[in-house]
Order: sequence, then C-alpha cells, then structure tokens
Amino acid sequence: MEQRYFFECAYDGTDFSGWQRQPNAETVQQTIELMLSRRFKNTTIPILGCGRTDAGVHANQFYFHVDLPKNLDLEQLKYKLNKMLPTSIVIFEVIPVLAERHARFDATFRSYKYFIHTSKNPFQDKYSWYFPHDLNLEKMNRAAQFLVGEKDFTSFSKLHTDVFTNICDLSKAEWRELDNDQIVFEITANRFLRNMVRAVVGTLLEVGQGYIEPEIITEILEAKDRSRAGVSVPAKGLFLNEVKYPFI
Repeated sequence: MEQRYFFECAYDGTDFSGWQRQPNAETVQQTIELMLSRRFKNTTIPILGCGRTDAGVHANQFYFHVDLPKNLDLEQLKYKLNKMLPTSIVIFEVIPVLAERHARFDATFRSYKYFIHTSKNPFQDKYSWYFPHDLNLEKMNRAAQFLVGEKDFTSFSKLHTDVFTNICDLSKAEWRELDNDQIVFEITANRFLRNMVRAVVGTLLEVGQGYIEPEIITEILEAKDRSRAGVSVPAKGLFLNEVKYPFI
C-alpha cells in the first residue's frame, strides 16, 4: 500500500539548471529523485513540485509530492535523505496527505522575494543583484500597485510557454529597504508565469530610475507584448519564499 507525502524543502539554485527534470542538465528535481530511488531501491521514483523555478533561482520554501510506502518512519526518512543530498538541498518536513492532494494545483498562493544591493558587497553578491544606481522606491511602489489584482501578465511572461492562461491574481507587490544598502521586492499571487517576477522587477527598476512613469505599467499590461516590458533581471537575486496550502 502506498501513501502520498508532501515534502517541504529548500535549495540554493546556483549550481542547478532550475527545478524541473531535463536532459543533459543537473536539476533539483533529478537530484532528489535519484536519492529517493537509491533509498527505496527503485529504478525511478518521480516527484511533482509546486512549481518550476528557473536556472539559478533559489527556494526558501518549496513543496513536492510523491507516493511511497505507508507507515514510514518519517524522521528517519528525512534524516537519511538529508545525509544523501548535497548541502545545497535540505528536507525540512515530510507530511502524509490524502491521495488526491497535489503540490502544484492545491497551492493557494506563492510568494517570491527579489534582492538588490546598491553598494558593492562581496558577502551579498551570491544571493542578491548588485545594482549601483539611485532608485525612487516611492515611485516603484506606486507602479507596483498597478499590478495588483486579477490581470493578464502576457507582457511579463516568457514567450511560447505551455500554460492554459496568462491571467494571475496578485495580492501583494511591494518594495522595502533593508540594512546594508539592500532592497527587497516581495510579490504574492495565486500563480506565476515563467520569467514573470524577473521581468516585473526589471520593469519596476526602469520606473525607479525615472525612465518611465508608474502609470505606464497599465499600458504595458494592456499591450500583452513582452517587448513592452523591461529586461529580465539576473536569477541569483530571486527566491521562492513561501507556498501556502489550506491543509498544511
């Protein structure tokens, strides 16, 4: 008899080609699947994640589900897997759930953070983007509010993706100042499109530098044209920060 389990994990995406399994590249999904297969002496144990982070993107919280034998010693399983996995991946918790629970489709919201530092700092550079320019955070936050609500984010999405809709419902989009000349952008929605957060950040930075006015965000959304939005910022500053389910 099998039981469905949700695994809560985190990972440093620096050396991975994203979450999703792909040929001729090392990914987080493949790495975890390999360790699970070794642990249970199976040829393959497929897992399904709550989303797909791109190459170089990190996760403070990420969930995947997998069907394994019932009545496992979950603390022992977590301990064994953490010993087997590289230091860049950690398993926090293993949670038995109903068989119909789904890591991707049952998530009610996801939240990302993007970190930028405006003064050169070697201790921030791996997980934050060095952007040595004056920024108007008040304007950036005004612009960000035009993104909140149920909107079509085609202009901020990678082209030719296999999603059924480009409509996302944003509940939060906010810039904050941190210590040591660092700022963070936090964005929360029911779902995200590929490359969406990095394109949003790149566009809001244009607002912060005075290249475009906050109100232009509405025109960019209405255009449904990726070329109208700003460039995508580097992956290293982006973290999937939180994923929420009604049953966890």
